[in-house]
Amino acid sequence: MLLLSKKEDWLGNIRADILAGLVVALALIPEAIAFSIIAGVDPKIGLYASFCIAVVIAIVGGRPGMISAATGAMALLMVTLVKEHGLQYLLAATLLCGVLQIIAGYLKLGQLMSFVSRSVVTGFVNALAILIFMAQLPELTNVTWHVYAMTAAGLGIIYLFP
Repeated sequence: MLLLSKKEDWLGNIRADILAGLVVALALIPEAIAFSIIAGVDPKIGLYASFCIAVVIAIVGGRPGMISAATGAMALLMVTLVKEHGLQYLLAATLLCGVLQIIAGYLKLGQLMSFVSRSVVTGFVNALAILIFMAQLPELTNVTWHVYAMTAAGLGIIYLFP
């Protein structure tokens, strides 16, 4: 009975799973490159890391609402680590972060987020957006007018068609 349930979980909706995987993969490529540039590492490293994350999550499973990719908060934290200690410490820090997340999951520490007010979460997200924007400003200097046109078009889409 358990084997049949597992088979249904893995093979129950192959078409939708493949389509979802392709959409996520196409969205993940520019995100992985952007976050690796913010973190100060080669974009290939971001692509390899994102691929490894996706494979691990595909095997061990995930849950709705779970972020299984690079995040802006982590990219911003890794900038200082890579600059001060080099790329070799990035792997160790990533593995340590994973171990701490597993421990926090077993101890059910996610429930403590209910004590964090909405305004603190909003402030954190807004500060993160400002820091990512500031990290991208050097990419907008000494470029052709095409880059500025694309930036203006992107901002127009964001603000005119929410």
